[in-house]
Amino acid sequence: MSNHDHHKIVNLNQLKAACEDCGMFGLCLPIGIHEKDMAKLEKIIKRKQPLKKGEHLFNQGDAFYSLYAIKSGSVKIYSITDDGSEQITGFLLPGELAGMDAINTEQHHSYAKALETTSFCEIPFTQLEDLAGQLPSLRHQLLRLMSKEIMKDGELLMQLGKNTAEERLTYMLLSFSERFKERGFSPNEFNLSMSRSDIGNYLGLAVETVSRLFTRFHEQELIFVKGKYIRLIDLQGLGKLAGLSVVGNDGNPKTA
Repeated sequence: MSNHDHHKIVNLNQLKAACEDCGMFGLCLPIGIHEKDMAKLEKIIKRKQPLKKGEHLFNQGDAFYSLYAIKSGSVKIYSITDDGSEQITGFLLPGELAGMDAINTEQHHSYAKALETTSFCEIPFTQLEDLAGQLPSLRHQLLRLMSKEIMKDGELLMQLGKNTAEERLTYMLLSFSERFKERGFSPNEFNLSMSRSDIGNYLGLAVETVSRLFTRFHEQELIFVKGKYIRLIDLQGLGKLAGLSVVGNDGNPKTA
């Protein structure tokens, strides 16, 4: 085998298949990673038994050892406030990582609960950090993901600071649309695995308000909703309600 062949770049489709197989395609798709490097990454990833609905990936106060890549299903991230109530801070979809907020303090600040049967992979962080030191493409991807996490938190604070319930809910729907599209799923129709109560908790709205808005959006033919199934019909109309100046044909929220 020639030196060129030994260092050949993995075909992107093959790489995606390998990453999808371990639930890491949101992390492991830096263009330019070599086959031998991909093998190193695969070696440290631990395949785990799926979680049942209601089981926890980690708990608030647990020591931080690993990141967790969601392979299928969905996860609710929440904390318990001083008065004992639940505060939901996010939902994770396939291809997304749980536990990144614990890197700095080496302790989890929240709970991660499966909303449905959820499969995942565990990535020991010390080993991942060591490997990222050897592989520039992986190090770059990790930094990019951390940056996106910070931006996502900032966008959430901005949205929750808005005055209208319509803006909050429509922005959430369009955000889910964009995230599903990034993972190769339909951006226009999907199931929301979380309850209306969870959505209200996350958005800072009463559950009655959330239910009323879903009914109104359905009647206005902005969306079609049946139980947990959602189909986005009028993306431009939803974009206007969300306070976005532009919404692409693919449903991706964009600002001017």
